[in-house]
Amino acid sequence: MHAYRTHTCAALRASDVGQAIRLSGWVHRKRDHGGVLFVDLRDHYGITQVVADADSPALPILEGLRVESVITIDGEVKARSAGTVNANLPTGEIEVFARSVTVQSPAQELPLPVAGEADYPEDIRLRYRFLDLRREKLHANILLRSGVISSLRRRMIDQGFTEFQTPILTASSPEGARDYLVPSRVHPGKFYALPQAPQMFKQLLMVAGFDRYFQIAPCFRDEDARADRSPGEFYQLDFEMSYVTQEDVFAAIEPVLHGVFEEFADWQGKGRTVSPLPFKRIPYRESMLKYGNDKPDLRNPILISDVSEHFKGSGFGLFDKLVSSGNVVRAIPAPGTADKSRKFFDDMNDWARGEGHAGLGYITQKNGELGGPIAKNHGEEATRKLIAELGLGPNDGIFFAAGKEGAAAKLAGLARTRIAEQLGLIDDKRFEFCWIVDFPMFEYDEDAKKVDFSHNPFSMPQGEMAALEGKDPLDILAYQYDIVCNGVELSSGAIRNHRPEIMYKAFEIAGYSQADVDTNFAGMINAFKYGAPPHGGSAPGVDRIVMLLADEPNIREVIVFPMTQKAEDLMMGAPNFATPKQLKELNLKLVEPTKPGVAAGAQPVAAVVKPE
Repeated sequence: MHAYRTHTCAALRASDVGQAIRLSGWVHRKRDHGGVLFVDLRDHYGITQVVADADSPALPILEGLRVESVITIDGEVKARSAGTVNANLPTGEIEVFARSVTVQSPAQELPLPVAGEADYPEDIRLRYRFLDLRREKLHANILLRSGVISSLRRRMIDQGFTEFQTPILTASSPEGARDYLVPSRVHPGKFYALPQAPQMFKQLLMVAGFDRYFQIAPCFRDEDARADRSPGEFYQLDFEMSYVTQEDVFAAIEPVLHGVFEEFADWQGKGRTVSPLPFKRIPYRESMLKYGNDKPDLRNPILISDVSEHFKGSGFGLFDKLVSSGNVVRAIPAPGTADKSRKFFDDMNDWARGEGHAGLGYITQKNGELGGPIAKNHGEEATRKLIAELGLGPNDGIFFAAGKEGAAAKLAGLARTRIAEQLGLIDDKRFEFCWIVDFPMFEYDEDAKKVDFSHNPFSMPQGEMAALEGKDPLDILAYQYDIVCNGVELSSGAIRNHRPEIMYKAFEIAGYSQADVDTNFAGMINAFKYGAPPHGGSAPGVDRIVMLLADEPNIREVIVFPMTQKAEDLMMGAPNFATPKQLKELNLKLVEPTKPGVAAGAQPVAAVVKPE
């Protein structure tokens, strides 16, 4: 017999009754029924009920053990009586009578329970993540993650992609988020950077002649945490293709994402559907108008409309004045709100003010009867004309966001989401994908008072050199695109600018010289001078894909060993201070921080010193 187990804790069935078996695992739960002790024994695969009574030599040992102790049980498989069968367990028709027990590792008193899903503070869960990972829901999430990555890899290979690994120690990037820097021992005063993404390397692979590349790539960015973004590091399905148009990229990755989401749509019996192929394409400007952002949740049926023209010269002086001075008014329908009290509408207005906006005006309807301050000021005839143009019914209300276009769009988008949530309009049984396309190549930076790149400086402008030379920069669109699912941006991507002369011109418009480009992007621009194929790609976030499939609101719940929101690893004690020996080897010394506002007595920071 094997030293530790003949079966896993999920394997035994009624057909095994009478067998002498050996199981190993953790003591999940204990239930003392007066001389009869029931123990749920758990391993990675499942749970088996173990029984010990006065006839079992194992009873006194099991009674003295804390939960989460690791034990090996020798025993006999017995059938449960009809009234005690547990239909919720694969092993629910049997139990194991314990003949003997070996304690492999006794457990101390636990800092958090493993059995059950009680919520615990983040610092305790992360400090004892190895215990947290034993809990059923989180354990299942991590297994889902593994399954998703395996599925992604298999589907990419089936699509003709080849997996490559790109460097982890690389050069600092002058664009994007803050880098994590790594000091060089053999080159005093110089630093490597951990890659924010394999962007330049994957493009160089295309220049090197590898037609279709992918990898499950680790990326490192020194940025703050959010619910859908882990601090420090994350993983993405990074891919690039040669000799492709934008539609070719879509055609390659859509079946991969659609297939993965279909494969796991019914995970844990959730029974969800996935939007059909091909995914919807929505131009950026249309998305900003109809949904108030560039990552729309298409499960939400509410559409925003621009109604600025309705208030020009109207009886509602505030909106008339705003529109006449170049501002906009956006209407957000609130369907089926006839039964809502005025408090519902006033609460929405108060919420908007709490978000830093001036507020939300509104019109109410009940069986066609108009209400609300805007209807009163705008006049019945003009209000009914507006309602008819929006295609609303006699019991649909309307909210209004007014102001500068960007601010009004943002408020309207937030209000669209909140209204749908309040009214229960979002179908959580669907995965709705779309591409956001036709992003502007440039935007005007009000703070710097100059034109700058709006999305990705390495994208090919639509119209190429002719557009850069002949169009207003703010009218130039780029071959840039985002893939969005249920309001979550999974990735950005682009058809790349592979022509040096076009790249120089694009950067010139944004205020950069040819020398700036040659200095900051030397590896890529030099490679493009030796024959570069047209190419493009994207990089859907693995963590966010798993978060959606697991139906988790926080990305921490699908990462094995995440850091805190302050980018700390409480379990391993990172970041930590280097020893004097390590600092000497790296030619670094510690100096007191000089940044304004740093408290007195703050820990010193590293500075480069000349090597001995």
